Formats: sequence, C-alpha cells, structure tokens
Amino acid sequence: MCGRKTLSKDITSIIEEMNIEEWEAHDYKPNYNIAPTNFSPVIINDGVKKTKMMRWGLVPSWSKNDQIGSKMINARLETILEKPSFSNLVKNNRCVVLADGYFEWTKQPHQPYYITHTENKILPLAGLWTTWKSSNSYTLSTYTVLTTSPVKNINHIHNRMPVILDLDSMDKWTNCNRFTISECLNDISSLKPSLKFHPVSKIVNSPKNNSIQNIREKKQNQTLNFFSN
Repeated sequence: MCGRKTLSKDITSIIEEMNIEEWEAHDYKPNYNIAPTNFSPVIINDGVKKTKMMRWGLVPSWSKNDQIGSKMINARLETILEKPSFSNLVKNNRCVVLADGYFEWTKQPHQPYYITHTENKILPLAGLWTTWKSSNSYTLSTYTVLTTSPVKNINHIHNRMPVILDLDSMDKWTNCNRFTISECLNDISSLKPSLKFHPVSKIVNSPKNNSIQNIREKKQNQTLNFFSN
C-alpha cells in the first residue's frame, strides 16, 4: 500500500522536472510526512498540464459526507475497472500524485522504511481524482493512489507499492482525451521503477512529526554479545 509519503522539493525544481505548464498548487509547502486527509500537489491535464492541491483519500461524488475518504487512500490497479468507485473515473479523471519518496512498514519487526528513486528523482504516482460537494455546496477535490505488486528489491518490506510512472507514461495517464485506459495499462504493466530504501526513525509514525529527521537513515544499534564457557 501507500499510506505516507513526502514531497520536499521546491516549486521551481518540481516544475522543471515534471514539465508542468501551470502551477496552481498555491498552498504548497514542502512536507516530510504527508498523511491521508492532508492536501498535496496533483497533476491533471485539462488541455494544460497543471497542478492543483487535492486532499488524499477519495470521496466519491455520491458520498453523504467526506469521512469515507480516509478509507479510500489506495486503489488496487488490478481491480480499478471492477470497483464502481474507481471504474467511473478511469476514463476522464486520471491524475499524477507528486512525491519524492514514500514510507512503508515491515510487520516483524515493525520498522518504517523510506523508499525513493535511485537517482532521487520525483516519483510520479498514478492516481484517480474527483470532486465532491457537501450539502452546503462546499466543493472538495480528492484523490486516491493506485497500488500494484512491488519490484523485487523491496518486496520484503511490503507486498504492495504505489504505481510509479515515468515521464512518458505519466503524460499518457493524465491525457485522458487522447489515450484510453487500455493503452495506459499496457504501458504500466512494463514499468519497473528503480528504487532504493533505508530504515528511518519511528518518529515518522506520527503524522504530527514533519521534519527532515523523518527521512534520515536510522543507524542500526550495535549489539555486543558476550559468551562464556
């Protein structure tokens, strides 16, 4: 799965690396601990490749309230065409969620790891987005991150990972008017992102902790064993 991520690069660097035409994510600030229900920059293409701030956790348009969003932070790539909440969005509401790394936890022991591109590039995560209106006409834009089976070198950490696009597949994914979901899925099936990882401090467990300390490598404690005959 993908339940926590980071985006710490400055706006200029993001625009240049992702070839963004319009930056509308005006409230963006670098964040070392983006959690579900937090807002973060997302790329959409409505004829112009632009960023918008959206809340993490999809709230379907038919939902009575926005609380369901915290339970819809991820969507399995293998079933997005089967689940009504997602299948209605794959044609026209595809997006790219920007991250420069994400956190994942092993179960035994319960240890957080920070996973990034081997060349420290931005990770363009495949996503779906929608808008929801409350009873008092408040409009909220939300998204979910697609997940898939992990690449080999991180499969010991978790059995899922976000769908990480490259620049070509990213442009296809967001250009809903030109490329069908079938074409996009064919591209995604061949992607093998180059990732690295390292253990980090458990301070990242709390979404309240938002500092560069979250991503620094945790030094393994040296254990001395004494044996006696």
